[in-house]
Amino acid sequence: MIAQFEGYEINPIHEGDAWKICDFVITNTDRLKRYFPKTLEQNLNPTLSKIYVDNRVKSFQNKELFVFTLKHSETRKLVGLIILKNIDWNFKQGEFAYAIDYNFNGKKIMSKAIEKLSTYAFKTLGLERLQIIAHRNNQPSINVAINNSFNWQKTLKNAFTPTGEQPLDMELYELYKD
Repeated sequence: MIAQFEGYEINPIHEGDAWKICDFVITNTDRLKRYFPKTLEQNLNPTLSKIYVDNRVKSFQNKELFVFTLKHSETRKLVGLIILKNIDWNFKQGEFAYAIDYNFNGKKIMSKAIEKLSTYAFKTLGLERLQIIAHRNNQPSINVAINNSFNWQKTLKNAFTPTGEQPLDMELYELYKD
């Protein structure tokens, strides 16, 4: 376990998570389709989720990409996924991406999870700069950044293209190790 807070826990992805991730993705398809299209398509059924999990466990072990599960400690329900991606070991930098189950939105659970994982990224992984990239209309994601003292840096022009849409400008927030 990476961290625990207020009845929730954060763990590295593991083989037993495939069914829960598939359920999470299917339940939250509408929330994931715009900003997490690849994660969505890779988890549309249990077989795909098993492949996804196996690949992500290997990526975690190889320190290429870190996928964490956020679960309710008592019920073991998967309430969120957090990905630490675009790791650049030369610059000691990584980017957080995250999604929370619609039933748990607005409760600051993801803000608390990012707080715990920022500490983990700085102290355990040795990163020195963390990024969150969000669309200006995605206020919940921006709130997670602001609640964790990430500072707005700049607008990234045409930085992300959702499936079937025009490229979007995205906002870059960063947090530096003290």
